[in-house]
Amino acid sequence: MNDWRKTLLAAAFASAALAACGGGGGGGGGTPTGTVNVQMTDAPSCGFDHVYVTVSQVRINASSSAGDNDSGWTNITLATPRKIDLLSLTNGTMATLGQASLPAGQYQQVRLVLTQNQGNTVANSVVVSGTTNEQPLATPSATQSGLKIIRPFDVAANATVDLVLDFNACKSVVQQGNGSYTLKPVITATPTNVAGIIDGYVAPAEAGATVYAEQSGKVISGTVADSTGHFVFSTLVQSSTNGNYDIVIAQPDETTGIITSVPVVVGATTHVSTSSAPVTLPASTMNTVSGTVTASADASLRALQKTSSGTYEIASANANLDTGAYTTSLPVAAPMVATYTGTLPVAFAAAASSAGQYTIEADAASGATQSTAVSITSGSQSGINFTF
Repeated sequence: MNDWRKTLLAAAFASAALAACGGGGGGGGGTPTGTVNVQMTDAPSCGFDHVYVTVSQVRINASSSAGDNDSGWTNITLATPRKIDLLSLTNGTMATLGQASLPAGQYQQVRLVLTQNQGNTVANSVVVSGTTNEQPLATPSATQSGLKIIRPFDVAANATVDLVLDFNACKSVVQQGNGSYTLKPVITATPTNVAGIIDGYVAPAEAGATVYAEQSGKVISGTVADSTGHFVFSTLVQSSTNGNYDIVIAQPDETTGIITSVPVVVGATTHVSTSSAPVTLPASTMNTVSGTVTASADASLRALQKTSSGTYEIASANANLDTGAYTTSLPVAAPMVATYTGTLPVAFAAAASSAGQYTIEADAASGATQSTAVSITSGSQSGINFTF
């Protein structure tokens, strides 16, 4: 799963007809109410042309610890379960899942409930790049208790808050030893009333490049440059809350581009490049890093690169659930780094000492982490193993 390209579909999803039901949604007895409108978008996927999930319900609770059958749930139930291709949701394209009236206040937990695969009916599936057949995607617990997202957000009286669920398909789909696929969900939720936008352009020849918005070396959101080279992050939390962002541009056979210290202002757009002066990255040889992780660790891998400006995630992969095997492809050339100052175009310079130098980090489902330094300057490296 080391192909960072993905197909970008232009079609947007229309709003579905929905009914809200369940505890917490009434607002009777004079309690002031507001409205939550739930939407879904996606980050890039590795090696797939389509990743389908069928959404049947969204559940919201004020308690982060509320169980499946506890009180206080408001349910947004789709009149007809909706099969959504996550890979059509990028660069600001959203699927509207529905809305509900809630008592004004703070909410902590969101559940995304999926429809179950049954017999020959494949509700959740993937299409591997270069193929046409849908392969079933196993969704443990997602069809019963739902995919759990813990993220506080406020609903104000007589107001509507748009809550965007950002589904990272790349990190969420895991292969098993028999070639089947399982969903290991990585989802974030962001209320748009505390968010702003970062956008920019890569050269049209680099359309399809994966672009990440990162903080402290961790991916916050991802997208893909469209056919014109344009990329958009539409739901990044304001810098005054969590700090500025680093924009990382990754493309097979090309040098990594990094723009540091990019601010986000609520309701505004920060441009890091323009169509007349797009980011253009030089070619690079690619080498691979591969190995195994203790299969029972259910681990994900991150390839990190350090420069004088900071540490950045360049690529990631999930270890095979049965064998623990993983592989990722990385550029040998030194990353090109620029600091955002508000003046365009930004000025890039090669971080020469970082050429071919990576840290591979293995993160187990238990929370345990191991890492090791790897150099790919002389060729691909195998046997980079982790034992938990």
